[in-house]
Amino acid sequence: MSKQNLRFIGRKEQQKYIKESTLTGEASILVVYGRRRVGKTELIEHTLHERNLLKLEGVEEGNTQAQMYRVLYQLSKALDDKYITSLQFNTWLELFDFIASKISTGQWTLYFEELQWLAEYKNELISDLKYVWDNRLRHNPNLLLVLCGSSPSFMRNQVIHSKALYNRSIYEINLSEFSLREVREFLENRSHREVMDAYLTVGGIPEYLKRLNKHSSIQIGICEESFKKDSYFSNEKNRIFISSFATNIHYQDIVDYLSQVKFASKKEIEEYLHTKGGGNLTNVLKDLEMCGFIERYQPYQVESNSNLIRYCIADSYLRFYFKFVSPLSKRINQGDYNRTPMHALNKESYQKWLGLSFERFCRKHSLMIASIIGFSAVRYKSGSFFNRTTIKEEAGYQIDLIFDRADHVLTICEIKYTQNKTGVEVIEEFEKKLRLMPDSGSKTIEKVLITASGATDALLARAYFDRIITMDDIFNYRF
Repeated sequence: MSKQNLRFIGRKEQQKYIKESTLTGEASILVVYGRRRVGKTELIEHTLHERNLLKLEGVEEGNTQAQMYRVLYQLSKALDDKYITSLQFNTWLELFDFIASKISTGQWTLYFEELQWLAEYKNELISDLKYVWDNRLRHNPNLLLVLCGSSPSFMRNQVIHSKALYNRSIYEINLSEFSLREVREFLENRSHREVMDAYLTVGGIPEYLKRLNKHSSIQIGICEESFKKDSYFSNEKNRIFISSFATNIHYQDIVDYLSQVKFASKKEIEEYLHTKGGGNLTNVLKDLEMCGFIERYQPYQVESNSNLIRYCIADSYLRFYFKFVSPLSKRINQGDYNRTPMHALNKESYQKWLGLSFERFCRKHSLMIASIIGFSAVRYKSGSFFNRTTIKEEAGYQIDLIFDRADHVLTICEIKYTQNKTGVEVIEEFEKKLRLMPDSGSKTIEKVLITASGATDALLARAYFDRIITMDDIFNYRF
């Protein structure tokens, strides 16, 4: 049995789903995947803590014999049998058959963690596991086989969609980061501003949030964990890619490139990589999207195959790393900021970066914005707005968030994440953007301001915006 986490946060739907997989009256397979540090192990062990747990974990960059020895060592510890470590097996088939003999009866969870490492990103292990599952493991109706990994592409392509395990009793969880509501629960007693700062900076990754929450303020935590020599966030970037993609250099190359140019089309990425493109690059981009490291970025009004589609870094931590940590890596490694890590973060630059991150947050949570305003039941298209004309006439022009609604309304949002209240100067800025919009025809324009710190009395007195959304509105929304 595993320990129950008495402070376990959220994941209600996933816990229910996992428990359902154990109540089928037959042996089942649960596949869990998601990026590094998203909380896969915690979820599995907490939810299944009442069952007999046999957890076997792969080792990074180990060959087959190293992986097998590690499995035997863990097996001997779990079953309290020192004799097991002296055994030798030539194939995974033999080893899995031995494991099956130990759990042929009783309520067991056979849990393989970091499966992509155990398999060395190859198919042989899955084929051997399939054979033992069909002939031994599935005959125990109280068995749950958990296959877990931090390489979503491997878990989907080699496990879920593989011919070996196709059409078997498979339950699947693609575990994503915490929602803002769960982050708020995790960072209890923190202000809305601190919770949002944390969420925008490192995302909803439980381990990252835990690191920040150890400190007296979120900003101190960010600096302490990022700018000291050997600090957690200064080294995390490389660990992420090793966990998810082994040593495939193209994945890091693409993310490194996007960190330099902010966004790029598929064609521009092809040119940077000096490849001919085609299916291989398409698959690499899809893998990076599946991990949540990058995302497609396009104006709301274009089709999904438009040449205006761009790719950008989506992962909050990676965006923070490339903007603030990577440029200082040499000085960080020299220990220049060990005594005063707060001096390493340019406050003005960081505040501007938070503003852009908040815009991304609002676009990602467009349903929340629509619900707060009150038109979520109406069909709409949403996203940012830019086109070739605006790019040519006004460098950097973009409407932060726009909803093109089926009820003949264009809801246009201006988004501000400032320390001070938003003042009347925003009106001129907003009007300039409206002038560059193409003719909206018969549609009514609804003007919305989304502001983290509220609006000044002078702006409120002008009654220019039809609706003003504040941080309280966002945190009061039920995600």
